[in-house]
Amino acid sequence: MHKVLVTGGAGFIGANYIHTLFADPDFTGQVLNLDALTYAGNLESLAEIKRQYGGKRYFFEQADICDAARVNRIFKDFAPDTIVNFAAESHVDRSIDGPLQFVQTNVMGTATLLAAALEHYRTLPQPEKKAFRFHHVSTDEVYGSLGETGMFTEATPYDPSSPYSASKAASDHLLRAWHRTFGLPMTISNCSNNYGPFQFPEKLIPLMILNCLAHKDLPIYGQGLNVRDWLFVTDHCEAINIIIKHGKSGETYNIGGHNEMKNIDIVRRICAILDELEPSTRLNSYQELITFVTDRPGHDLRYAIDAGKLERELGWRPRETFNTGIRKTVQWYLEHRQWWKNIQDKSYQQQRLGLI
Repeated sequence: MHKVLVTGGAGFIGANYIHTLFADPDFTGQVLNLDALTYAGNLESLAEIKRQYGGKRYFFEQADICDAARVNRIFKDFAPDTIVNFAAESHVDRSIDGPLQFVQTNVMGTATLLAAALEHYRTLPQPEKKAFRFHHVSTDEVYGSLGETGMFTEATPYDPSSPYSASKAASDHLLRAWHRTFGLPMTISNCSNNYGPFQFPEKLIPLMILNCLAHKDLPIYGQGLNVRDWLFVTDHCEAINIIIKHGKSGETYNIGGHNEMKNIDIVRRICAILDELEPSTRLNSYQELITFVTDRPGHDLRYAIDAGKLERELGWRPRETFNTGIRKTVQWYLEHRQWWKNIQDKSYQQQRLGLI
């Protein structure tokens, strides 16, 4: 990993991944962050990386992964040996409002990247071909919904429910096709729900934190019984690097946090931490703000990841429990108010999306 092209590096997981790379003393290479800077892209998340490494080991280019000419030029000029593809539209509610944008970015954008990567790969001498890797970051939502028992494995058939998960399923299939047809070295990871620093506040955990601090209602879909497995974002980023370095080309690896939680229990936990760290002057507890609202269309009941393959073959396990990770997350949002206030000022005031 000497020259790493990170697509979507100004987004939540992508920015954390770049931080994780530069925090690793064994990483001495260069990173090119390619991001279109749509609503959730935020270069403020990488201000410290730019200050320390900008122009020497860290570079940024604003570009759309669907722009084939720009993408091909970036491959030619930067000549990456590793591509880590985070670039995607990722919020289920937004995919209900505007599904075609998800198809465009997540399907056509991935195909554009793969075509450019293959053209670049074919020009490499054999020793460099052996070191080349295209890693695609995907989601457990491609597998559909579980009942009260069972877990998703890498062999679980795809059964996506939303336009978002369908577009990610399609992009996963494109990776496999480019590997099997053209021999492009690649790996895929399907992760559970991420949380942690730098997450855009449309997602459940930062939305609840910010709504508590503003004394706004805490909207819970249905009865809050939907279950997700929660993965602290730094654990996810470290798992990606292990897969890139040691995973087998052509393979898929599930990444999970071993933290199955009902949505209502997550919100109550956030309220309890804030009651301790920044108690309300108006309420006995932030839990008084909990409000149950009409469920999201096509809302999958339960996701649960079996990450056993990643542990058995590559030795990865998450460092954070949900209790340690959620406390770190709440503390980060309390300590970085200007980061999220800038988002509120520009584009997003925690309004609900995805209503039909």
